[in-house]
Amino acid sequence: MFGSSAYIGPSMRPKPQTFDKKKIVAENRRARFDYAIETTYEAGIALTGTEVKSLRFGEGSIAEAYAEVRGEEVWLVNSNVPEFSHGNRFNHEAKRPRKLLLHEREINKLHGAVAREGMTLVPLMIYFNSRGRAKVELALAKGKKAHDKRDAIKERDWKREQGRILRDRG
Repeated sequence: MFGSSAYIGPSMRPKPQTFDKKKIVAENRRARFDYAIETTYEAGIALTGTEVKSLRFGEGSIAEAYAEVRGEEVWLVNSNVPEFSHGNRFNHEAKRPRKLLLHEREINKLHGAVAREGMTLVPLMIYFNSRGRAKVELALAKGKKAHDKRDAIKERDWKREQGRILRDRG
């Protein structure tokens, strides 16, 4: 109608982009089992030089880490980036809280979900993107109950058994 722009109806919505992960440094594999993940966000991390070098060597862990909203900022707490082996007196502290870089709108959305709905901010992985920047995949998640976890185990075991049956027959 007006110009060359066409109406994009609900069936033609673009799919949400998947993050361009080039080198995964640390992954929280337990998070997908312990939490029902609603949405994921990509956040930058404010790091010092020795932390970046340590991550590039593939060191680092987010197994026990979580994120929290403090005021207008989001912080990654309890993540472990070990000291750089060739670092000198300017080396970093291994378990210090690290600031996550998100848009203000995203921070407000996360703060509302954590405060009102009782959700948790869980880091899923730390990786370097195609431009060489360190990023965190952050998930807004709700904790699973014990019976949900048992159902997940049963489902996983059944899928594995199905695969075996199909392989043996065909």
